[in-house]
Amino acid sequence: MNEYNGEVKKMMIILSKATLENVYAAFILANGARAEGIEAEMFFTFFGLEAVHNKKLEHLHVATVGNPAMHIPTLLGGIPGMESLATSMMKKEMEKIDIPPVHEFLDILSASGVKLWACKLAMDMFHYKKEDLYEGMDDVLTVGGFYDRAKGLGTHLLFI
Repeated sequence: MNEYNGEVKKMMIILSKATLENVYAAFILANGARAEGIEAEMFFTFFGLEAVHNKKLEHLHVATVGNPAMHIPTLLGGIPGMESLATSMMKKEMEKIDIPPVHEFLDILSASGVKLWACKLAMDMFHYKKEDLYEGMDDVLTVGGFYDRAKGLGTHLLFI
């Protein structure tokens, strides 16, 4: 009998929100897994689908309202233009350290072998078609199909 040593063999990352900070966190974790020789798969569900929707993926924003990490009062976060300002500032900082734009990052993930899955329920709920999504998507899956892919020792699920 093989003894499991706790090694991470596969990361299954579930993205449910397409704020700029959540999308990049998920992308960086998936990319880092591949760089370490770990399999990686991403499941885009609910508003996380915007990260792979062709008309929305280049227009993601930083969440300024209700985001304690912004260190500004919620009321200020809701001032018109605050979200755009915060988003612009974050994009400039990411550019300085060569973090690619969303579409380019998706190309990198796909080329490195990260599997990209859209949630069927969310697709149906938002009336999206597969053609609406980034061309490198592997397919549309049910939750059960995603869990089937997560089987095996050494698989870790991460919800973002």
